[in-house]
Amino acid sequence: MGIFTGNAGRKDAADIQAEYARLFAADEQVHAAYGVARDVFIFTNMRLILVDKQGFSGKKVSYESIPYKSIERFSVETAGTFDLDAELKIWVRGRGDPSPRSSTRVRTSTRSRRSSPRSPCAEAAH
Repeated sequence: MGIFTGNAGRKDAADIQAEYARLFAADEQVHAAYGVARDVFIFTNMRLILVDKQGFSGKKVSYESIPYKSIERFSVETAGTFDLDAELKIWVRGRGDPSPRSSTRVRTSTRSRRSSPRSPCAEAAH
């Protein structure tokens, strides 16, 4: 399943490319995508896109685009045997401390620029 376990799973890149086509630039390609409950993490060749479906019906949706150059660091906590929460924390230049976001528990923050950014796309591909 890649970087997540528990209620998360890898999504087919071609299906995601078709389903969210309106979000992508002409030369943008999906490298990897993961679903956590109703939410989706999309790793493209240009950025990370977070899709947060909200409410009972999931009709209310928020999209967040994070260019890789803005990601200063990230951490991943996988689910355990009894704790099924998987967590991805992302530190983004110009943001405050990490805070939980939906069931995906995505966190964003600003930290020291001494950290060298690594593309989560490269990590997600493994």
